[in-house]
Order: sequence, then C-alpha cells, then structure tokens
Amino acid sequence: MLSIDWIVLLGTIGFIISYGIWKTRKQNNLNDYFLGGAEAKWWTVGLSVMATQASAITFLSTPGQAFHDGMGFVQFYFGLPIAMILICIFFVPIYKRLKVFTAYEYLEQRFDRNTRVYTAILFLIQRGLAAGITIYAPAIILSTILGWNLKLTVVIIGLLVIIYTTLGGTKAVNVTHKQQMAVIFLGLFLAFFILLGKLPDGINFQNALQIAGQGGKMNVLDFSFDLNNRYTFWSGIIGGTFLALSYFGTDQSQVQRYLSSASIKESRYGLLFNAALKVPLQFFILLIGVMVFVFYQFNAAPVFFNTQTLEEAKVLDKEGRIQDLEAQYIGLIEERKTLLNQANSYTGYSTLVAKERMIRDEVKTVIEQVSPTAVVNDKDYVFLYFILNNIPKGILGLLLAMIFSAAMSSTAAELNALASTTTIDIYKRNFNPGLSGERSVWVSKGFTIFWGCVAILFASFGTLFENLIQFVNIIGSIFYGTILGIFLCGFFLPFIRARAVLISGLISEAIIIYLWWIDLVPFLWLNLIGSLLVIVIATIIQLIGPNKKELATLASS
Repeated sequence: MLSIDWIVLLGTIGFIISYGIWKTRKQNNLNDYFLGGAEAKWWTVGLSVMATQASAITFLSTPGQAFHDGMGFVQFYFGLPIAMILICIFFVPIYKRLKVFTAYEYLEQRFDRNTRVYTAILFLIQRGLAAGITIYAPAIILSTILGWNLKLTVVIIGLLVIIYTTLGGTKAVNVTHKQQMAVIFLGLFLAFFILLGKLPDGINFQNALQIAGQGGKMNVLDFSFDLNNRYTFWSGIIGGTFLALSYFGTDQSQVQRYLSSASIKESRYGLLFNAALKVPLQFFILLIGVMVFVFYQFNAAPVFFNTQTLEEAKVLDKEGRIQDLEAQYIGLIEERKTLLNQANSYTGYSTLVAKERMIRDEVKTVIEQVSPTAVVNDKDYVFLYFILNNIPKGILGLLLAMIFSAAMSSTAAELNALASTTTIDIYKRNFNPGLSGERSVWVSKGFTIFWGCVAILFASFGTLFENLIQFVNIIGSIFYGTILGIFLCGFFLPFIRARAVLISGLISEAIIIYLWWIDLVPFLWLNLIGSLLVIVIATIIQLIGPNKKELATLASS
C-alpha cells in the first residue's frame, strides 16, 4: 500500500471513531447507554440495522462465494422481507409498549425468570462466537497486507472496536453506522465500475454476463427440493424467513437497534427500509464477485488465492505436484483466453471452466496432504486478492476503509448487545436488582470490555469454515430456531406456560445440535426445525402436564 492509501484508510476510520465518541460523550444511565435516549429516527434505525448485519464478512466473503459458486447464494435472503413485515406487525409493538431494554425481558413477563435467563444465555453463546468471527475477517486483510502475525492483528482490531463501543454505547454505534454505511456504499460502487473498466476492449457488461452465464455463475433461482443443495428458493423463503425472524426479531444486536427509536412508527419505517434494500444490496455484492470471475477469465490469477498458504505448501511439496498443477492451470488460462477472444464463441468454454475447478480442487487436496493444519478454502481471499493487485492508489485505501467500517459497525453492535443482555438479563436481574445510575453504566462498560476480550480470544483461535459468511450463519442457525420458537410460544400460544416452554427449549436445542453434528439437513432448515420442535414439544408437555385445569380455563377464555 502507498502512503495515500494509508492516509485515506486511517483518516476515514479515525474520523468515524472520533465523531462517534464526541457525539456520545455524556451518558449517565442505562437508557442513554443502551437505548441512546430512545430518540433515533427511522433512517438511523434502518441504516443501523443494515450496518449491524453487513459485517466485513459480507464484503470479504460474499464476492468469493459468487466467484466459486455463482449467484445462487442470494436465495438465502429471500425470506428477509417477509420476516421484516411480520416483525413490524407483531414484535415491534410488544417491545416498545413494554419499554424493555432487551428482548429477553419480555420472556420473564410472559413466562418466568428461568426462561428469560436460558434464552439470554443461548443468545450470548452464539453472538459471542459470531463477534469473534467479525473481528477475524478484517484481521485477515491487515495481516495479509502488512505481513503481521494474524493473532496480533486480531488483538489490535479488537481493542480498537472495544474502545469506541465502551465509550459511546448504543448511541455511538447508531451515529457511526450512518458514516460507515456511506463509506460502504461508495466503496461498493467504485469496485464495481473499476471492474467494468478493467475488462478487455469489446467486452461490455452484457458480454460479461454472457460469459458468467456460460461459466455457470448466473443461476440465481433453484426451485428443486434437493436437501443436499444448501441454497434453493424454498430454503431461502422458508428457512430464510425463520432465520431472519429470529435474527431481527429476537437477537439483541438487532432488537437494540430499533428499541432505540423514538416511536413504533420510526422502528417500522427503519425495518421496512432495510427489507426493501437488503436483497438488492446482496445481489449487487454477489454480482461484484461474478464480475471478478469474468475479469480473471482474461487476466492471470493464482491457482489458490491464499498465496501465502500456497507458497508455504510448495516448500513442503517435495514431489512438485503443485508446480505441475500450476503449469496445467497456466496452459488452461491461455486456451480459455484464445477461445473467449473468438468473436463471442463459447463452444467448449464450460468444459474449460470445469477443468479449472478440478485443478483448483486438486491443488487444495495437495495442500491439505502436505500441510494438514492449513486452511484449504480460499473463498475469503478472492476479493481481497483482486483489490490488492488491481485497484488504483487512493481507491485501495477507501475500499479497505469500507471493509474495516463494516467490521467496526457489526462488531460494535454485537458487543453492545452482549453487554446489555449480560447487564440487564443476567447481572441486574439475578445479582444486583438495585443497579442504576452512573454505576450501572460503568458495569455495562465492564461487560463490553469482557465480551470484547472473549471475541478476541475466539478470533485468535478461529479458522475458516468453508467461508466466513457461511460460518456465521451456521452458528446462528444452531441456536436461532430454539430462541424463535420460545418467542413464538409467548406471542401466539397463550395456553403454554413457563415449565413447558423451558423443557421444550432444552430438548429442542439438544436435538438441533445433534442434527447439525450428523449433517442431516442444510443449516438453513435448522431454523424452521428448531422453531417447530419448541412449539410442538411445549404443546405436548402442556397438554399432558399437571395444569390441565388451567389449560381448560385458558382455552375457553
């Protein structure tokens, strides 16, 4: 990186952090620290909800996902608009009417303290792990650029986020989200138009889409019912709806964003704004990945995008298998370029794409054999490799600022939510009911630091799992179904009482973990299965339990 890139990167990040801290320097109670005084407007809510979800993982991993597997991943988001509408109708009015700090406070009013604590703990486990991954993603970038030790980079980035989240609380998160999203949108559009400008003469956007289509990257919709296929229209509409319902409706990192709004109307407008924009945004990010694929049909690309791991494997590969595969790969590139330059003739092109994929897979196999501890997935390095090697000076700094802004926005919201849940649902409720005033703010800041350290620790020992964006969604899907099922029992099944829902929550979570462990179904379906398990088991327990008289009274009322 050149000096101008460092100036743009550090200047952008420094301004966002300083502005957030300055705007939120006076906070004397929990309402200010966790809800920002409950005065946010709809556009602040909408951008904050989007920024919380759009972590560095989104911009680091999603283009790589499209590069390897095409546009089908967008189906994952098809259920989101449906979920947003349902949350606006059912969830938001209840939360705002009860004036809660966390979503889990509602569960004690509806069931009992044990249900509240159990659900809060499920949230803390999965969100604590996810926070570590959102720190790990930008650490990959900085360690790759500077050659720093990855664990040291994780600690530096984690401490940076901890500082401004601890000092500013929810209001700092909301305030900075607007600037961060502005940087993110600018960076995305610049990356897209730079990609188009770097395509060869005679290859316009329409030609690029044709090449991507011939390469199997433009298959957006899959209406099959094949459970072995992770992303289909049906898994997105059904499983994705339940995942989004749980994430946006019961995950404190999101609920806290719209609890900070000035009114129910502001919350609803903010969520609907996100519903309208999220799917097109994800489609656009995937399209950038597809354009990176087209770019590398005409330009040299490594056979494995994590070049550091590739070079280390070459040293260990005494038989020279990787060099032989690279030679085959280079020959394939030249054959492909010749074919594509023949007046839009694509005969045989799909065969060459399949051969390229086979060579890449063989390289991964060799890397795994010579270095068993190496990460053999390189999806998260595709877009990073492109921007580091092809983006003009100055613009590179802005694109890196985009990724770091996304990292800070999501991680800060997660730490803020982890602190609020720990303070309100665990510590204040069970150990110090009289906690209030400035002391409560200091306790909350202490928990923010604690969870920041937990996230750093997890990120330090984390590794790639297929790719980061899938890893985060898998973690969520293991827990979200159970959490959502408990809330749905509370909202819509008034005859179910505390004992039944708590037992069903424990049983359901054990079943979901087992289903994930044996890999019976794609992870998106775990959200639907978990929710249904809680509802069905709770209903059965309530029907056969000792409270039949109470049940009959409720049913007749």
